[in-house]
Amino acid sequence: MSRNAKINTLLVLIVVALAVLPLALGLGDHKEEPFTGADAQAETAITELEPDYEPWFSPLYEPPSGEVESALFAVQAALGAGVLAYYFGLHKGRRQGEARAAAAAAADPGAGDAGDAGDAASGGAGVADGTAPGGSTTAAS
Repeated sequence: MSRNAKINTLLVLIVVALAVLPLALGLGDHKEEPFTGADAQAETAITELEPDYEPWFSPLYEPPSGEVESALFAVQAALGAGVLAYYFGLHKGRRQGEARAAAAAAADPGAGDAGDAGDAASGGAGVADGTAPGGSTTAAS
């Protein structure tokens, strides 16, 4: 097993443990709503400390039920994960492309910028070293 595979396996196990352990250990069993969000916990704490507190702002949209609120949160999380996955995939693809270009340049040092310029000058019919696009040599060489 490679080093990356070991690290990925360890990370998956940690995520699973973070999800399962609070449920298995019964954390929050003594509460009415054991796994409420931070907003609800903050609201409860504020009303306990300052019963006549009035919020400065009101929500722009109040979902009709908890299920709709959860669905909107899941959509928001999925969109965020999609944006992050796109960014990391694009970044990795660019790095791989640069590595392939560097490897190709190192393997064929004569096919650098001069070969590209010769191909453009001849209208794509061949390259500066006398090879046709299919790899066969031209009659001029």
